[in-house]
Amino acid sequence: MTEIQTLLFPPRTASQLVEDIQKLTQEIQELYCLNNTPFVLGYSGGKDSSTTLQLIWNAIALLPVEKRTKAIYVMTTDTQVENPFVSTWVRQSLEKMRIAAKKQQMPIEPHLLYPDTKNTFWVCLIGKGYPAPRHGFRWCTERLKINPTNHFIRRIIRTNGEVLLILGTRKAESQSRASTMTKYEIGQVSELLKFNSGLGNSLRYSGTLPNAVIYSPIQDWRDDEVWLYLMQWENPWGNSNKDLFNMYRGATADNECPLVVDTSTPSCGDSRFGCWVCTMVNKDKSMEAMIQNDEEKEWLQPLLDIRNELDIQNDRDKRDFRRIYGKVELFERNVDGQVSIEPIPGPYTKYWREHWLRRVLEAQVQIRQTAPEEFKDITLITSEELSEIRRIWLEEKHEFDDSLPRIYKKVTGETFQDDRPGANTSLLGSDEWDVLEEICGEDAMHLELMAKLLDTERQYYTKSYRTGIYNNLEKCFESSSRSKDEAIENAHLKRDLKTAAGQGDVKTVKQLTWANLKFSKKAKNED
Repeated sequence: MTEIQTLLFPPRTASQLVEDIQKLTQEIQELYCLNNTPFVLGYSGGKDSSTTLQLIWNAIALLPVEKRTKAIYVMTTDTQVENPFVSTWVRQSLEKMRIAAKKQQMPIEPHLLYPDTKNTFWVCLIGKGYPAPRHGFRWCTERLKINPTNHFIRRIIRTNGEVLLILGTRKAESQSRASTMTKYEIGQVSELLKFNSGLGNSLRYSGTLPNAVIYSPIQDWRDDEVWLYLMQWENPWGNSNKDLFNMYRGATADNECPLVVDTSTPSCGDSRFGCWVCTMVNKDKSMEAMIQNDEEKEWLQPLLDIRNELDIQNDRDKRDFRRIYGKVELFERNVDGQVSIEPIPGPYTKYWREHWLRRVLEAQVQIRQTAPEEFKDITLITSEELSEIRRIWLEEKHEFDDSLPRIYKKVTGETFQDDRPGANTSLLGSDEWDVLEEICGEDAMHLELMAKLLDTERQYYTKSYRTGIYNNLEKCFESSSRSKDEAIENAHLKRDLKTAAGQGDVKTVKQLTWANLKFSKKAKNED
């Protein structure tokens, strides 16, 4: 902890901690018995969420069985790119909870959530070509974490009217976390709690979920107090808190990845309990520590290698010069005082999307050969994700050479089984693609345009009504009929025209308008 954090959260004696636990126990029981508002608890498997769930479990267990009538939903989000050790730990923990809750007559229901297949990390990166997440384009958090949890919470709200969202967030974790929590602090869950509870600032509104109030019982706890509680109080659902401690030991950073319900939550890239692909930080120190400190975890090296390969500052050579919708957009770049107007790089090119697919499949094959027995069947990319990636490449990017099954066969030695209806029937295939490549030679834009035009026609071939085909064919010309240099030149021309118009420079507007007409006429003649 920093010096400021130490001043804000001074150490307490063991007796003071015990007194606080007793107070929290009574507080939790009062909240539970107060009304029918269900509890929804975010569980990541780490120390903070384990402490929070343990406090809730022990408090409710002290109530008579006939009073344990209100559901307590324990939700965990598996992004499908979690650290394999943590993912396994969490799955085993949820199963133990399910068994223990039934045996102890506890109203606890564990739920394992997943992002939609169309929004998973690999579908977005390999399928659509999204670049590795950066602070300026943190596309992963909302798709992988916020949407699944919010969808689940909203479903509970629709059924019950409101929820009490219980999180293991602590102000001592970071100053940004403390300021965010303080911003939304309130003194009551609803008008009913206003007259019946003295919870003070342990409750706060959710910034994005109407009818949801967040309760953070350990918000003022220090790290050492969390570990003291876990080591001295037995885990009620049968987990070993000592095993949890051993998972943390040896790591350079031990903050867990919290339940994320909005974008105000900081990245958890420094965390042992985060995604192994995370490029939001400079290094994955936790996985590096795992591999360094334990020979039995050296099999994780292929994952770290992929993560480090994704995490490069300048990946412009791997990306299209157009945005994902095919348009060139310019931005003002300032490097060491040198200002230039350049295209905003778009998605990964076909070559690099295929490259990342090979790398992930190769890592999966290697890990299945070298990992301990319990990880032999590890899946880094699911068959559902592969099917969706294939669909995007074929139907949205018009890459009818259908390279995914070939790559899968070459890397794994197995035939890719795609259960999507109609996935293996097509009028165009790799043979036609090879012919086009030969005709177009080294003119990549010509190849792209011909492929888009042919595939757009193919997509309308079996339809009863071909309404919209001309608009879609026109879009093909708009995005792919110019060479890279010509498309960028045209974008500069339009930008200069817009700037001149905004400044009221009539002479320049006339000149640029005439130039734009000549440029467009030339492009159409070439097409």
